[in-house]
Amino acid sequence: MAASIGTELGPQVERKLDPDRVLAFTDGVFAIVVTILVLELKVPDLGSGQSLRASLEEMRPTFVAFVISFLLVGMSWAWHRGIFAKVRYVDTSALWINLLYLLPVSVIPFVTSVLGEYPDDATALHLYGAVLIAATLVRIWLYWYLNRHPALLWQRESTKANRLGNLLAAAPIVVYLLAMLVADAVPGLSLALYFSVPLLYLGLVAILQTAPQTKAAAQELS
Repeated sequence: MAASIGTELGPQVERKLDPDRVLAFTDGVFAIVVTILVLELKVPDLGSGQSLRASLEEMRPTFVAFVISFLLVGMSWAWHRGIFAKVRYVDTSALWINLLYLLPVSVIPFVTSVLGEYPDDATALHLYGAVLIAATLVRIWLYWYLNRHPALLWQRESTKANRLGNLLAAAPIVVYLLAMLVADAVPGLSLALYFSVPLLYLGLVAILQTAPQTKAAAQELS
């Protein structure tokens, strides 16, 4: 449908292609995901002779998993917000790719619970990474599709900005794979690598926005 979109559309077609409902639904899913993450943090029920400090220490893995997932979900939401600020219309394909993007995002609370319960288990760390990689791959697919159909956008990105956008979208996969590779030998390092992704992502964005060679293109992405 994207190829047939022109500058003048009838009111009914305009309403059908309007991205506002897609954004509202997506924001709602992200809000629910964050809410479910928070609900995993329960006030400890002290047993006989058990101190509050000891109970809170037992909750530490759950809290660490929550913080990591909260930051990663926030990073994903911020990316989605940024790219959809440039979207004028959403055709059927973009709609379904967006829904597929929300599928692994919706699974994050489950894998976070598993990781909080078994923080030193390589299987939990592998499962967590697999879900994050799946979300990132669909994210790249959505970004690629929108840029391949510039009629859906308010303004087409430059070639350099498009390359930087793909770099930023794909960069976390390298860290996720590394975290999965070291999960068996050093689970603590694997967890730290997952935690580092939002920080590394923000650092990479800052570098691209200040470097003379990439500043203009990076500003197109912000």
